[in-house]
This record gives sequence, C-alpha cells and structure tokens, in this order.
Amino acid sequence: MEKVDIFDLIERMAALIRSEERKKCTELGLQPVHLQVLDYLSRCNRYSDTPAALTNYLGMTRGTVSQTLLLLVKKGFIKKTTDETDRRMVHLGLLEAGCDTLKQARTSDLFKQAASLFKEHNFINNEEMFMTALTSLQKANKSQSFGLCKTCQYFTVTPVGFNCGLTKEPLSQSDSEKICQEHSIL
Repeated sequence: MEKVDIFDLIERMAALIRSEERKKCTELGLQPVHLQVLDYLSRCNRYSDTPAALTNYLGMTRGTVSQTLLLLVKKGFIKKTTDETDRRMVHLGLLEAGCDTLKQARTSDLFKQAASLFKEHNFINNEEMFMTALTSLQKANKSQSFGLCKTCQYFTVTPVGFNCGLTKEPLSQSDSEKICQEHSIL
C-alpha cells in the first residue's frame, strides 16, 4: 500500500466536516460562518466571548465577523452585553434560539459513526492523537491555541476552587471547561 500524506488526510477530514456542516446550514437557512459563531459562543469562556476573540478564533476579518454578528443578533440567536467594568468591551452570548439552532445543526452523527469505527480498529486514544495533530498545526501556524481553560499552563487548582495564573482571577467550574483565548500550552 502506498504511503498517504498526512496533510491530505487532514484536508479530507476537514472537507467532509465542511460538507456535512453546509448541508445542515442549508436546511436551517444559515451560512456556515453563522454556525461557526454559534458553536464558538457555546464553548468559550468569559475571557473569550468578545468580538475580537471570535475574529481571532475564526481567522476572518473584523468586517465579516461584525456583519455576521449583526445578522445573528437580528435573528435573535445571540445577544451583546456591555462589560460592567470596561464599558468599551462587549461580551457575546447565545440566546435560547441560538442554542436550539446549534443543537439542530451539529454534525455529531458523523463523529459518532467515526468514533465507533475507531473502536472497531482498536485505536485506544484517538483524542490524544487528534489533540497532538491540532497542537502541532497551531504551533506551525503560530496561532493561539484556544484550548480548554483547564488544559492551560496557567490553570491552577486551589483549596477553594480554580484560578487563572495569568489574570489572577478565580475561575468557575464552567469557565474551566470552556475555550479560552488566553490558553497557553507548555
């Protein structure tokens, strides 16, 4: 059997995911970027729920993200809230309609089927394999990792809960399990 290029494999997986995502979006009258925004907002923590963090995460222009946010606000999928401490900062959040749409649009069936195939082939730790691949790609691209807060080098467990070693602020259980733009790997 001829050796397969890893890039080709990753690109093909991404194409399959995008294809499935486009099908779901078409059914719901959305563009893929709308779904990507809803998904990100469902998984980001309070340090990462800003338009700037979203723009950075998606790798899109501020204008594209701004227009997308305006449309999602108009559709009643998301809300914008001014930060109580810094009035210049805006936080984004999912509304119930956004959560419902996201649940309808998730392509999880595709992943469930793939995960069952992994088990059939005795791939023990596929999460670690994919995480290593993602981390390597992020490092090569010199992009932020946007990882789960609890996997960050700054995440600290204290006797009373969790803290961010970077911001020196306490973290909730919920924040610790979500994506953070300040995430840093060793």
